[in-house]
Amino acid sequence: MFVLYETPAGYAIFKLLDEKKVQEVDNLYLEFQSPEKANKLLKLKHFEKFNDTTEALAAATAAVEGKVSKPLKKTLKKLLNDEVQESLLVADAKLGNAIKEKFSVQCVYNTGVQELMRCIRQQADSLLGGLPKKEMTAMALGLAHSLSRYKLKFSPDKIDTMIVQAQCLLDDLDKELNNYMMRAREWYGWHFPELGKIITDNIAFVKTIKLVGTRENMANTDLSDILPEEVEEKVKEAAEISMGTEISEEDIMNIQCLCDEILSINDYRSHLYDYLKTRMMAMAPNLTVLVGETVGARLIAHAGSLINLAKHPSSTVQILGAEKALFRALKTKKDTPKYGLIFHAQLVGQASLKNKGKMSRSLAAKASLATRVDAFGEEATFELGASHKVKLEARLRLLEEGNLRKLSGTGKAKAKFEKYQAKSEVFTYQPEADSTLSAKKRKHSESGTAEFSTPLKAPKVSEEDEENMATVEESTEEVKSEKKKKKKKNKNKDQDQEAPQETEVDVETPTPSKKKKSKKEKEQSDD
Repeated sequence: MFVLYETPAGYAIFKLLDEKKVQEVDNLYLEFQSPEKANKLLKLKHFEKFNDTTEALAAATAAVEGKVSKPLKKTLKKLLNDEVQESLLVADAKLGNAIKEKFSVQCVYNTGVQELMRCIRQQADSLLGGLPKKEMTAMALGLAHSLSRYKLKFSPDKIDTMIVQAQCLLDDLDKELNNYMMRAREWYGWHFPELGKIITDNIAFVKTIKLVGTRENMANTDLSDILPEEVEEKVKEAAEISMGTEISEEDIMNIQCLCDEILSINDYRSHLYDYLKTRMMAMAPNLTVLVGETVGARLIAHAGSLINLAKHPSSTVQILGAEKALFRALKTKKDTPKYGLIFHAQLVGQASLKNKGKMSRSLAAKASLATRVDAFGEEATFELGASHKVKLEARLRLLEEGNLRKLSGTGKAKAKFEKYQAKSEVFTYQPEADSTLSAKKRKHSESGTAEFSTPLKAPKVSEEDEENMATVEESTEEVKSEKKKKKKKNKNKDQDQEAPQETEVDVETPTPSKKKKSKKEKEQSDD
């Protein structure tokens, strides 16, 4: 049984003299307490030394990736040619699988092998007798530096650091441009204060100052390349009647130097923005299509890297950048924020105020999916982001119109959709339902189903009509009793007025009885 041991100086292959000792994991360290004991258990069979640091770096990177390097191939070929194929103890399972595939050697990797490697590392100086300790430490230090440099340079996780740095620099440039523009407007405002109100565009304002200089030259200067005709006329009229102070040529030279700085920073900013666009389309095309270059770069910068952003759930992506507001809301037990950096995305900006929360939640869900495809997908295409953007735009239109439709094809969503949808019913006109009798108002549903079987020429008296007549009689009796009481109290005052009232009541009261009689007579005649 052989043991493969990797060192910064090369590969060492030991022969295990006593295989039973490896199975005793707990007591294995006792066999390596001294170099003599270690040499009794292990014997150096072959040592393949690296020629230089580059070869050591190639072997180390191959071992990390689980591949077999060229020096290791040479060593194993010599071993397999000389000796009968036996089992090989390795410190890495991936490397053992690669060796087994290429050389068909049985590789062993377990806890006993790990403990054996630790013990060999303790007595490595005595077991590798041909290498001095200083040379081994120097090789280890050089290999560590080279490996770290290689990882920083070629790691795929570190490519998005360019996007993070470019976005941070863009934010810094915007702040500097704002400060410089405020200074230029304030400085030149002492000489020509009206110009700042007429020209609102910062770059046009700076170009005008650089071209004209003092306001006295405004009338003779052609500003058609910078300003529209209407604005140019206003500027020239304001220059003739300006209230500003006079300044010297040296002052205007310093102001023009500041304008040159502003223009150069603005040019560099536009160049840097174009660079950021190309980098974002290369690194995260789906995320860029969904939220834009600036918002996508800010999300990546806030998360630290594209891999870290892909690991975040959509709820975290939604409020990324609003951590302060989130913890303040949790502390005061108020509503948590609905959006963070994603608020500046185009789709959220197009939504109305009441729909911004819904839109940001939907956009964050799609953005998290797009980020995972960009981070872990093999092909860099923006088809997924484009299809998700079309769906989100359709949802935004539905939200703005006020109709909640189903986006998925599930039956549950379909049921919810139909639940709140108004069902239109068609009612037909039924002439048979017309009646001249005074009856209670019927409901809309009853009017469609009711059918009147009685003819209109001789309508019969229903029970409802009789009840109505009884209520009329009771009301007339109550009126009589009230008026009698009034008579007793006001005999002298209301004698002339009560007489016609009584006659009116007497005239009104017999009407129901007459109606009853006439209706009864008609019923008897019909029978």
